[in-house]
Amino acid sequence: MTDRFTFSKVKIVPLLLLAALCLGMLAGCDSGTGSSTSSTDNSTSGGGGQITLTFWNWVTGVDKAAAEYTKLHPNIHVNVINVGGGTNEYNKLYTAIKANNEPDLAQIEYQVLPTFETTGSLIDLSKYGANDIKDQFVPWTWNQVSLGNSVYAIPQDTGPLVLYYREDLFQKYNLPIPTTWAQYADDAVKLHAADPSAYITDFPARDPGWFNGLVWQAGGQMFNIDGQSWKVDINNPQAQKVASYWQGLLGKNLVKTEPDFADAWYHDIGSGTLATWISAAWGAGTIKPNAPQTAGKWRVAPLPQWQEGQYANGNWGGSTTAVFTSSKHPKEAADFAQWLNTNKQGVEEMIKGNAIYPASLSNLDSPLVNGRQSFFGNQNVGALFKVASQHVNPKYQWGPTINQVYNDFGDDFAGAVNNQGTLPSSLNSVQQSTIQFMQNQGFTVKY
Repeated sequence: MTDRFTFSKVKIVPLLLLAALCLGMLAGCDSGTGSSTSSTDNSTSGGGGQITLTFWNWVTGVDKAAAEYTKLHPNIHVNVINVGGGTNEYNKLYTAIKANNEPDLAQIEYQVLPTFETTGSLIDLSKYGANDIKDQFVPWTWNQVSLGNSVYAIPQDTGPLVLYYREDLFQKYNLPIPTTWAQYADDAVKLHAADPSAYITDFPARDPGWFNGLVWQAGGQMFNIDGQSWKVDINNPQAQKVASYWQGLLGKNLVKTEPDFADAWYHDIGSGTLATWISAAWGAGTIKPNAPQTAGKWRVAPLPQWQEGQYANGNWGGSTTAVFTSSKHPKEAADFAQWLNTNKQGVEEMIKGNAIYPASLSNLDSPLVNGRQSFFGNQNVGALFKVASQHVNPKYQWGPTINQVYNDFGDDFAGAVNNQGTLPSSLNSVQQSTIQFMQNQGFTVKY
């Protein structure tokens, strides 16, 4: 479970207010935050001497990309440090922020970026030409890293949702490839009736990222910025629709409820116990090494839709590269962040190392992500991922306390799968806990 950190009032400025303060629209900007930004902006590269940038991340291959960057910039060395993925890194970053001792750069997932924005510790990269490269990225990703003309990170990779399915099982049980969620539920019934040990998929209660991606697909939004306040809408109608749908499948025992990315789950992916996996583009790189015996049996299809003929999509996962205000070399750090995520070779090192699905438009046509794959029956899954990404709702807004939201989702969903409440009632519970948490943190909240 993610630890919950409470920042001082200096750091607890809601995102829109932070932007307004930086633009001089409101009086009373904290002198500590302002002076820190000023001193950082005026720092130099040391008169042409050797510069070392520290970059915290968890993607294999970044070190090779950094070495290529140094060949082009001999006076700049990027010290790449894997401090652990996700929560492990964030906990260390929160501690470093309090001590004003952050690395120059760090990898931050899209959903957590607003949390770091509200600490006032991220540099606005628009000052270093970031907006000049916005057209080099999948369009919706730029909305995830920017506010107005301000840019708080550079997109790295994405996770548009798709449906991975076992073609051999669908053929064996004469199941149609579902194009709608209604058809998907019908397949779940037919499959389990034909083989009681088989399930259409798994519902991992403590991993709500994929569930949120389905809410995103349905047009729901848990957070919005309303004037100078945050509007909390965890239990929005679209989220209730998604929750009710999965509650129906749970109630009929048509899905498993084991933790994903665990030994039992990997076994079920490989054995045919699970006929589908609702996942992101990066999921291909998860199935192949963990279920090698299924080579040639998996296929990829567009995510089922709520209405036949439409194509709406959501996203699960993906990261960015951000620069921190404590950096003594913000210009060089910003240049590396932009180069890393736009340079063809730099991005390809991350694809080869971690099978990321890049946010860089030019790299979507790379043979590393675009071409027929024997594991998937010679299907060109990259082309399908690309179309899936083009249909991700670009207006989705994350909130500033997503760690708390996901923790509470995990607790309540875990109760629901054990017949202690329901998924729809869980949404109402998390709505209330989120409002209370944000108010306690000093945010102005509407609901």
